[in-house]
Parts: sequence; C-alpha cells; structure tokens
Amino acid sequence: MSTRNIQLDEYLGQAFDRIPVAMVVVTQQGMITRVNRLAEATFGYTSEEMLGQPVEMLVPERYRHAHPGYRRGFQTEATARPMGAGRDLSGLRKDGSEFPVEIGINPVDTGEGPMILSVILDLSERKQNERRISDALREKELLLEEVHHRVKNNLQVIHSLLDLQMLKIGDPDLVAMLRDSQNRIRSMSMIHQTLYQSHDFARVDFQQFLGELLPSLMDSYGMVAGHVAINIESTHVKLPINEAIPCGLIVNELVSNALKHGFPGQRRGTIQVVLEQAEDGSVSLSISNDGVAIPEDQNLERTGSLGLQLVRLLTRQLQGTLEVQRADPTRFTVHIPPGGPP
Repeated sequence: MSTRNIQLDEYLGQAFDRIPVAMVVVTQQGMITRVNRLAEATFGYTSEEMLGQPVEMLVPERYRHAHPGYRRGFQTEATARPMGAGRDLSGLRKDGSEFPVEIGINPVDTGEGPMILSVILDLSERKQNERRISDALREKELLLEEVHHRVKNNLQVIHSLLDLQMLKIGDPDLVAMLRDSQNRIRSMSMIHQTLYQSHDFARVDFQQFLGELLPSLMDSYGMVAGHVAINIESTHVKLPINEAIPCGLIVNELVSNALKHGFPGQRRGTIQVVLEQAEDGSVSLSISNDGVAIPEDQNLERTGSLGLQLVRLLTRQLQGTLEVQRADPTRFTVHIPPGGPP
C-alpha cells in the first residue's frame, strides 16, 4: 500500500472515531468489526470487548431472536434507511440498562467484503425532555380543568343564592329580574362545564352548549312549554372561550326575550338558533322566531330593555355587527369578524 493510501486510511480512521454519533460496523454474519469512541461510551464497552462479538450483544434480550431476520432482510435490499421505522428501538448497555435509540443502517463495501454501518443515536435525553414537556402540559391541563370546575361551581352557588333570595320576595317583577340574572349566570356556568367535560380548554363545542342551555331556558319560562319549539343549527362549530361566553349570553338574552314576549296567549311557534362559521374564521350567529313582530315605532337603539342593551354591548365586545329584522320572522344576527375579540 502506498504512503498516500496509508495516510488516507489513518485520516478516515481518525474521522470515524471523532464523528459525534455512535457508529458500529457489522459483517453480513452479524459480527462487530469496528466501533468508534462514542459507541464505546454509549454502550459502556471497550472496543476490545465488542470486536468479534455478535451485534446482538447490544440488543435487549427479548428482541434478539428477531434481530438476525431484520439483518437478513436488509441484505436483500441493501439501501441506506432507518432501522425499525415505526417501532420504538432500544439499546442495551454493559451494565444491563436499556435506553431508547434511533438507528440508521447503510451498506458499505470494504476490502474485506460488504459490511453494514450502523449509526446509533441515543434518544435518552430527547425522551426525557419529551416526558418533561408532556408532564408540564398535563399539569397545566389539570390546572385549567380545576379552574373551569371551580368557576362553574362558584357560579352555581350564586345561582342558588338567587333562588333563596326569590323565596323571600313577593314582587313578581323583581322575581322576574332575578330569574333573568339566574339565566345569565347559568349560561356562563354551562360554558365552563362544557370546557371541563370536553377537556379541550381552547375551544367550546357550541352545539353541545346550546343543547344544554336552551332546554333549561324553556324550563325557566314554563308558561310557553308545549307550544313553542326551539331548533338548533351549529354543527361542528367550536369557539374560543373569549367568543363563546359573549355568544352564549347573546343567545340567552334573545331566546329569553322571545320566550317572554314573542308568544302570548298560548300562541304556537318556533325559535331558531343558527351558528355558522366561514372558512376565513368569521362567525354568524342568528336567533329568529315566528312570534309577535317588533313594532315599527319601537326604537331599538333607545329601548329600556336590559337584555337588548346587553346584546349590543356584547356585540361590540366581539367587535361584531348586529342586524335586526323586525318581522317574518323576527331575527337578530350577529356577525363576528375573523379573529374575534382580543
């Protein structure tokens, strides 16, 4: 061998040793012929302890029976590729401990015949970091879950206190005002309950929320039970909580107004709640009813109704716009732009 070739082999040997990943060269029969320094450090063996030994010594015992078959399969289609794609792989250290690995296998031609070069990455630190991140996320999820649960419980306590207060009041107008406040509190409580049950603390399944809120509103205004129907259309719409709570309160106010004023004297009819979300993220919330129309001479901008004042205030909070159709049917539509409130 020429001096130049000897120098080149020495250079390649030094580079092989200094590469910052563990590398193991294996014969087609599975015997280790060369390892670099990081492979020694990774597995805890000296090179003398590994050379001439079957590569299965670096594999946990429970996987050794299958390993020769994987090696033969590689030899039939010898192209560079990751080993065990889709499977969690483990290495075995000299002290008997196992650790997660990622292995790339490459065919190499040498003066001693074809060999297999294995590049081995120790994933222990990465897996530990992933576990830490996962544990931290889980802790935050548990905290958010507890927050929503406690907020819901506190709102229910306020709801119950108003119940006790109504028992001591004889004025029917004042009782009606307290009942309206109860319904608003219940609406907010149900948003938190929906989040708590879904374990998705970023977005509220609004159809599920409406399916619980609207029957409870119907029960609250028992005088319309049996002759007014409520229909919901909001399939697969999920809203962030900063949109869901204002939208929930808007639905509460407008459905309550329709139940109280839209169907006098056992008049039959339907209330329709429609929530649609466009591809750009904008949302349209519509509450309509075929009951008594809003008189043309009624100034909705200056109405003394707290409910309508709240609807306008909540619409501004959502940075949206409110459209009103007075009759055939009576309809309130809130348009919320993409992104919603900050």
